[in-house]
Amino acid sequence: MSDTESEAKTGKNILLLGLVSLLNDISSEIIQPVLPLFLSSLGGGSLAVGLVGGFSEGLPSLIKLLSGCWSDRMGRRRPLVVGGYALSALGKILLAAAQSWPAVFVLKSLERCGKGLRSAPRDAMISESAPKNSRGRGFGLHRAMDSAGAVIGSLLAYSLWQMGLSFSSIFLVAGALALLALLPFAKVKESYSAPKCDYSWRLSDIPPDLGRFLVLACLFALGNFSYMFFILRAQGIFSGSQAAASAILLYALFNLIYALLALPAGIWSDRIGRKKILALGYGLFALTALGFALVSSQTGLVMLFALYGLVYALVDGSERAFVSDLSPSGLRGSALGLYSGALGLTAIASSLLAGAIWELWGQQATFIFGAGAAGLAAVGLMVWRERSGIQT
Repeated sequence: MSDTESEAKTGKNILLLGLVSLLNDISSEIIQPVLPLFLSSLGGGSLAVGLVGGFSEGLPSLIKLLSGCWSDRMGRRRPLVVGGYALSALGKILLAAAQSWPAVFVLKSLERCGKGLRSAPRDAMISESAPKNSRGRGFGLHRAMDSAGAVIGSLLAYSLWQMGLSFSSIFLVAGALALLALLPFAKVKESYSAPKCDYSWRLSDIPPDLGRFLVLACLFALGNFSYMFFILRAQGIFSGSQAAASAILLYALFNLIYALLALPAGIWSDRIGRKKILALGYGLFALTALGFALVSSQTGLVMLFALYGLVYALVDGSERAFVSDLSPSGLRGSALGLYSGALGLTAIASSLLAGAIWELWGQQATFIFGAGAAGLAAVGLMVWRERSGIQT
């Protein structure tokens, strides 16, 4: 096979995986902006929001780690990725039957377990479907398509809400779209390109620079608590019957900015280095969180949600690409699983802590906490850049 044919094949793989993510995220983002409103309607307060937001991300963390290791050991990625998307679709369909916030907690966790199963093997497939010098572009393209689905899903959520559909009906629409997202897998090719891993992951196997980065990424994740707190903050500033609808539209704006800028941010990280992009993203999130603590106007909220989207464009794909850069090829799935797992466990602490701070000291204190943690991560990354010999 010629280099041109090989590049076309890997490019097609990334596009197909991006299409799966686009369709799946349309489904997911129909649910995401209305979920905190659904929890409130079932009597769940800020602590319930923190519990659902934190544990639905954190509980699948061990699955992310295990699925990454598993894909390395079995020498295949595709079955775990397909199974993960299928499990998520099941969780979304069952969510339509939830009658209490604890039931939402269980079913949302089930849905996110599907994400845990698929995330690390899928990210390994993306990294193996692009050469290293354009890996940021590959992840950026995938995140852009993923976020485009989020924009469409958010706007569909707004439309369904305005049409007066019940929460159950909205969740059923989302579940049907999640099933549709499985169809592109008929053309996705296995990507495994390293010798099959025949030993288990051990802490001693972690490259030192990867370990240092994971510490900083977790510190940032501690401040980057669940998006649901941002939705609740927006809903508190708007008043009247349009409070919920306005919060959904702001969430759509966040995803639109994310979708538009994810690919340019990925290309930028290829050119100037991952650490520079990540330090910028971490620092910008600190300023954004501080803005959410102080904002009192609707215009300010619009600006802050746009900045929130820029932060994710800079950080989300670049973190995955950087972990791939720092990982041995035979352990790439394990490293991406370790990254996802560590951030997932941090998400439990982050959202529970944010919910407790919100309950005890108010909304502003929650966002000040987030700004502080992200600011420390940005400083740590900048200092590490001066001392580390890694070339990105």
